Parts: sequence; C-alpha cells; structure tokens
Amino acid sequence: MQSLCFPESINVNIYRSSTFVEFKAKVKTYCYGMLSLKDLADTIAKKLHEHLFVGAELNGKKGGDICPCKIVKVLDEGTFKTQYEVAWLDKNNKVMETSVAKRDDLMWKKFPFSRNILKSFIRESTYRSAPWVLHNNLAQKHGISCDPPQELKGKVFIQDGLVICNKKRKEEAEKASGKHKKKKVEEDDQPMQDPIRYPIDDLLVQPAADDPVFTDRPSPSRDFNIQMDCVVDLLMVWDFCSSFGRMLHLWPFSLEDFENAICHKDSNLILIVETHSALLRLLIKDNSECFSALPKRSLKLKITLINWTEYLCHFIEKINIPDLSTNVTTIKRGHYGLLDVKAKLWILRELVNQVIETDLFREKLDDHVEQRQALGATRRGEALEEGRKRRQEKEKLKVEEKVEEKVDSLDNRAMEGFSVETAENYPSKLENGKHHNNNGEIAKEINEEFISAPEKNTSDKSESYHSEIAPQKMKQNIDLEVLEENIKNSSSKIGVKQLKNEKKEAVETRSKEQREEYYEREMEKLVLRTNSLGKDRNYNRYWWFRRDGRIFVESSDNKLWGYYCSKEELDALMGSLNCKGEREKALQKQLQKFYSRMCLKLQKRSKDLAQKIAAEEAVLRRSTRVRALPRENPTNAFLGYVNKWKED
Repeated sequence: MQSLCFPESINVNIYRSSTFVEFKAKVKTYCYGMLSLKDLADTIAKKLHEHLFVGAELNGKKGGDICPCKIVKVLDEGTFKTQYEVAWLDKNNKVMETSVAKRDDLMWKKFPFSRNILKSFIRESTYRSAPWVLHNNLAQKHGISCDPPQELKGKVFIQDGLVICNKKRKEEAEKASGKHKKKKVEEDDQPMQDPIRYPIDDLLVQPAADDPVFTDRPSPSRDFNIQMDCVVDLLMVWDFCSSFGRMLHLWPFSLEDFENAICHKDSNLILIVETHSALLRLLIKDNSECFSALPKRSLKLKITLINWTEYLCHFIEKINIPDLSTNVTTIKRGHYGLLDVKAKLWILRELVNQVIETDLFREKLDDHVEQRQALGATRRGEALEEGRKRRQEKEKLKVEEKVEEKVDSLDNRAMEGFSVETAENYPSKLENGKHHNNNGEIAKEINEEFISAPEKNTSDKSESYHSEIAPQKMKQNIDLEVLEENIKNSSSKIGVKQLKNEKKEAVETRSKEQREEYYEREMEKLVLRTNSLGKDRNYNRYWWFRRDGRIFVESSDNKLWGYYCSKEELDALMGSLNCKGEREKALQKQLQKFYSRMCLKLQKRSKDLAQKIAAEEAVLRRSTRVRALPRENPTNAFLGYVNKWKED
C-alpha cells in the first residue's frame, strides 16, 4: 500500500504480487469491522496461514519424510480440498521432481507475515478504527465500496467524504442505568459540546483562537531531469545501491550523478555499467534461476565493459516481460544509451527485485538484524548502568548533605555560646605555636575548656577557681581573624568541589552525547530500509534520505514528486504543521528528531552547490582558444565515476 517500497529484512515477501493481492483481499473482507487491532491482525493472519500461493517455500510430507518444496501451481482452486503441484527441492534448492500434494501434507517453514507487519499495513491502509475504514484512494483503486454497511447506518455518517462515528456512548449508558439527564441548552438553544481532545484527524481540525501563527507551506521544487512517473524508481534503485553498496561491491554515488547518468546517451557509461554489473554478479553468485541456463563456461567469465550487455540481455529474456523484451535488440546492437529513461529504470528495478529474493541478500539482512539487535542491547545496557550510577550518586549526595547539616548544626551551637567577650579573654593558640585550620576544632576546644572545669560544691571554691584563671584570660587575646579565615577557607573548598562536580558532569554529558552519536552512525550503517517521515493533513508523504540531504514530498496519489533543499524551506515546513492533527503532529515529531542532522546536510548541500556554480562560471570564463575537457565541468562529475570497491 506504499508506493515507494524499499527492501527490509522481515517483510520482503509481502511485496510479492500474489501474497500482496491475497492480503488486500483479506483486508477488504474485514472493512468496517469493529474488531480491535490485535484481533483483526490475528484473524487475517489465520486466514492467510491457511492459504498457499505460487512460489511459497514449504515443508511437505513425502514418503514418510519431511522434505523442502515449492508451490508451482494451484490446482482446483476454490473447491473444498485444494491441491497443489509442488516441486521437491534438494539441499541446494534445485528441483528434483514435481508431484501433486494435498493441503494437509504441506506446512510453512516460516510464516511470511508476522503480526507486527499485518498491524502496520492495517494502520497504513486505514484512517480510523472501530469501524475500520480504508483510505478513499485505496478503496477506489481496489474497487472496495466506501458506503457503510446496513448494520452501521445509525452509528456512523459521512462528512466531507470521511466516515465519522456518532458518539453517544455516554448517553446510552445513562439511559440504560435510568440516570439520563437532559442536556443543558444555552441562550441560543444550542446543545453544549464536550471539549475536543486533540490530536484528532487532520481534516477535522478547525481554526481556533489559541492557534499559533502558522507559516505558509513552501512549494517544493520539481526540476527533475527525468519524467515525473520515473522518480519513484530512481529513488528506490539509488537508495538500495547506496544502502547495500558493501555487499554489492559498488562504490557509492550521489543521487544527482545517478540521475544524470540515467539520462546520458553513452552506452558504456562507467557508473551505469558498474551498477548493472554489481547486481548481475550477485545474481550469478547466488545461482539465481535467471542464470541457471547459462553454460558453466560463461558463468566463470568476468562481467566486463565489453560483455556486460550479453548478461543483461540474457536476464531480460529470462524474466520474460513483453514490454522489456522489445529493448533486447537495441541493447545487443550496442545502443543501450538510446533506451528510454523509463525502460532503463524498469530494468534496474527488476534487477533489484531479483536481488532481494536471493539467499545471499537475505543472509546479509539477517546479519544486519542481529547486529542492530546487539547494538540496541548494548545501548540499553549502558542506559540502565548510567541510571543505576545516577541513583547511587543521588543517594550518596543525600547522605553527604545530611552529614554536613549535622556538622553545621553542631558548629552553630558551639558558636552561640562563644561570645566576643569570651573570645577576647580566651588564651590565644597562636602564642603557643598552635594553628587551627578548622573553626569546628576551635569551637570544640572552647567548649571543652569551659566544660572541663571541675564542679565545686562550695561557692568559695568556685570563686577561687574563676579568680585564678581570670587574669590569664584577660592577658591573652584570641585572633578573631584566624577564625574568619578558617570559615572562608572552608567555603572556598566547597566552591572548588562544586566546580569539580560541574566539570565532571560536563565531561560525562559530552561522552554520553558522543556515545549516542556513535550508536546512531552504527545503526545507519546497518540500514534495512528507508521509512517515510510521515504525512501531512492532505496525506502527502515526506521522505528523507540521509545520503542525499533533501526532503522529498510524494503526493497522496503517488503521481507527483518534489523536494526541499534549504534550511529556510525546512523551517517554513515545520512552522506550517498543526499539532492538533494526528498526521501532522507525528510528522513534526519526526522532523524535530532529525532537525539538526537535516540542517547540517542541507547547509553542506547549499555550500557544495555554491562551489559548483563558482566552478562552472570559472570554466565559462576560460578563453575559447583553450577548451576545457567535459570531465572538468562539475555538472559532468558522473563521467569520472570509479568503482573503488569492485571485485577483483
């Protein structure tokens, strides 16, 4: 149901025509159903599990053993007991023999549709649940009626071409319990409405007084060098070759270079030759059915600039598509460059589809999935460890704060009994060669000095004791400046400690951000597919390809494409989105997630474009007597492409 289908590890099979048609048929059966998403996905999965299609790889009972097989033809379809013509396979997936098998004798190796895949396709193909309603363009495309069934006539109605549910659950519940109350009517005899809970469907959002000022949505650029109906194939083929260049041994190239190369009339352009050769080479290595008829001598030969068209013609003849087969004669004559752009991209698209079906590609995808899962587990483990450390540090800080509070309270109590008059009479410790670096120790000694005096039972002894020590205290003075300096020293130590803690937190934060960037880069290297950013209120879909930088816009009818290529256009786009709508809120969230990276890519693209324009002007300013070679022109950079990852 998506117009731009990029390869992924899990649901590659869903893009096969036969299974996809069956899936859509099941969705059509349950249109306007009231099941939950989980129950609907389970029901469809159960129905699909019972259905077998041509090309499905299964396990079957043969002579008491379980052997691998593949459906070749469906016999007596529609009868009570459908039979299937199956091809029995050996360990190398080569056909040994064919026979007829019953449905009870066949079982799935692995069900091609997971529950999550079915849920995602249900969400993509519907705009509301309970009842489930298909998008209008999909319903028209597949001949599904948009009219609600008879049993839902009183519960739903159509407004502006969309199905709206008549919500009276609260009133019905109150009537059932006998507690129904009349609605309050305002002065204008209008019933009071419940406040709207956003987000809602974007087409139902109405302007409100509290809305922010929305910017005008910029018009996307549409200056492609190819026909508009070829853009989707161009993006799909380029994204696949860029994402899996290592596996194909194909040095990456920019989307602009690929577009210019496709439009070029040269029949042996290196970029085009290497792209075809990389895909053909992988099919030959995988022993694909397309090259099973080639003699062994030919398979051992390398694909070169001279013979690559022979392999390409063999591939086109083998897939047997009539509209493509008409181009074989032109290619054999050495005039590949004269083919129509649509035919060139069609051939490349078929090559990519065949590569997706190979075992080598699936194994590579499985490796990517395992590596992504390992990275995700490591990432989650580090996050849990950081959380545990933060909790321990908080607990430690709380304990330290409690200890400091107790020490401060003791110091304050000691200082309360230490008056200035007493300080003047207290013997100075400096004269005895003692220096106290802590005001707490001074206060402690002061208290101990007074408390250590023995209690006298008689007033005479008490008076004599005080008369003996009084002259000594009067002769000696305490240095109050030492006490103040100690207090300052203690506060300065606290300040240094805070600075150290702040520096430590800054380092930890920076290292955390660096780790996040590292994980993001590694995840991108293990890309499985390119997903859309989301849709706006009019169902236009937005795409961002990390290796290109532009934000592409696909119209709701999949026929029109455009792109934004500057930071100002990105800001204007984000400012035009209304978060009260479900689709635009999700789209804005995705744009905010990748905003900084998009800005870097767009700014780099603008800078490269300015340098390219300056270089072109420099070439034009040259003397006409010294003509520049075509490869020196920046717009012809694709002519100098070299595949640095080419297999020896």
